[in-house]
Amino acid sequence: MPVPLIDLSPWFHGTGRDRDQVASAVDTALRDSGFLMVTGHGVPDELRDRTRALARRFFALPEATKAAYAVTVGGRGWLPPGVEANAYAEGTESPPDLKESYSVGADDAVGDPEVDAFWFQPNVWPDEVPELAATAREYLSRMRTLSDQLLTVFAAALGLPAEFFTRHTGHPTYTFNINWYPPMSRVGTPEAGQFRIGPHTDFGTVTVLDRQAGVGGLQVCTSDGRWEDAPFDPTAFTVNIGDLMARWTGDRWRSTRHRVLPPDPSAPDEDLVSLIFFYETDHDARINSLAPPLGSTRYPEVVASEYLRGKLDEITVGQHDRIGPDGVVP
Repeated sequence: MPVPLIDLSPWFHGTGRDRDQVASAVDTALRDSGFLMVTGHGVPDELRDRTRALARRFFALPEATKAAYAVTVGGRGWLPPGVEANAYAEGTESPPDLKESYSVGADDAVGDPEVDAFWFQPNVWPDEVPELAATAREYLSRMRTLSDQLLTVFAAALGLPAEFFTRHTGHPTYTFNINWYPPMSRVGTPEAGQFRIGPHTDFGTVTVLDRQAGVGGLQVCTSDGRWEDAPFDPTAFTVNIGDLMARWTGDRWRSTRHRVLPPDPSAPDEDLVSLIFFYETDHDARINSLAPPLGSTRYPEVVASEYLRGKLDEITVGQHDRIGPDGVVP
């Protein structure tokens, strides 16, 4: 399978041997696939369903109403169509991604105005869907807890102290994107090379995705370069690591290319909503690659927020042409 399924219940409720087996399975999945699906995570289905239903109410609002919350990549609020093209991160010119997003994230300021202005902005919530704020905050809390639990499993998978990764998530940055993929009946026929989300890798440490099955759904790129449909289990979260984690492990684990297919003529009315939690680290965390025999590649040390900011600039439509040869936007 391009994305193996792993039950976390033995990690939470089993013996030491059970936990070792879960950790070993996670290590294998991240080495071979970079993706896994997890059940036994403890997050209620009702919360996932409620979050998605409230988000749909927002996306159904008139464009003029949503425009009051419009931002670009890295902002807090509504990312309208046309502002993001994930394939840019690979250096591929492509039409904008066929999606809308509502984006919130970490808002517990650290007291440094320059840092807070980007990484800990106040979240903005739509007045027209007042229940979304409390529900999304509850979802965010669950996702942060689950992400730290996954990082603890990751440490065990590498034979490292339990807090090896989580000692860098005491005051982390993270983003929660609710993506709406409109139907073809609304957006029309996709342009050549246009996707709901273009081919890319994620940027941070761990991504936790709650998705819906669809014809125009998630595909992952296998280690031999083939695109395959990601399997689906309605009770599971889809989990993958990002570039920062791959760098941290010295390329022991794969930050895997993936994409969301464009709407398909066979399902012109299909629309999907994905809940995507991107977990990172403390903004000032210094990331150094694990030495052999765990890692195989030694990368220069990076500061997490500086590294991630450059990646976000790359996928922002309008910023791409301004990025210099050193990867920095003037």
